[in-house]
Amino acid sequence: MDYDTLDRLLRPGAPREAPRASVTGALEDIACGKRELRAVCHPLGFLCLPLVRDGARGVCVHLFGTGSPTDPMHAHSWELRSYVLYGRVGNLPVTVTDEARTPTHRIFEVVSAPSGVDELRPTSRLVRCRPGPAASSGSGETYSLPAGEFHATVVTRGQPAATLVLGRSLPGHTDLSLGPLHGRGHRTVRRLCGAEHTERTVRTALRRIHAEQRE
Repeated sequence: MDYDTLDRLLRPGAPREAPRASVTGALEDIACGKRELRAVCHPLGFLCLPLVRDGARGVCVHLFGTGSPTDPMHAHSWELRSYVLYGRVGNLPVTVTDEARTPTHRIFEVVSAPSGVDELRPTSRLVRCRPGPAASSGSGETYSLPAGEFHATVVTRGQPAATLVLGRSLPGHTDLSLGPLHGRGHRTVRRLCGAEHTERTVRTALRRIHAEQRE
């Protein structure tokens, strides 16, 4: 499995089930311990399985429903395409305009370190945001998001979902988040799960993926 292959499979005209079938083998290797990969507990409340890292490009599987979901509005420094492996995932676009007189939020810059620490630094930029409407994607569907576009991911609490995510970092973009007007800088940590927890969680995800393939 590599980025270029998955990139082709997520293009219009490709078989709908092809991305799901392509990623299953990689997940099975993790589930049985053949591939030593630890899930990352993302600050936004999901588990991330970083499958491929190829320079500015990467492939991950995001598992929702494993933690306490949060949906802060943010913008990536990378463009993404996301294929829903199972469940339903909503994407809430957010229009952001600079507004110094009656702002609703302050822009925070997110600086990520290789150690897994994300530092959120308040900037001087004050904005007003207008969310919506949300678009929902179900199993077997793909949605795209350009770099720099503010949004929030919406997943119903207690409803498991998983996505296959292809990302490509673009020069000139920075990871950003919307925070409180008088919020201070702070840090969040992306913690690694243990091997046993990772394997158990991936086995559960595989059962749901196989159930989708049988339908």
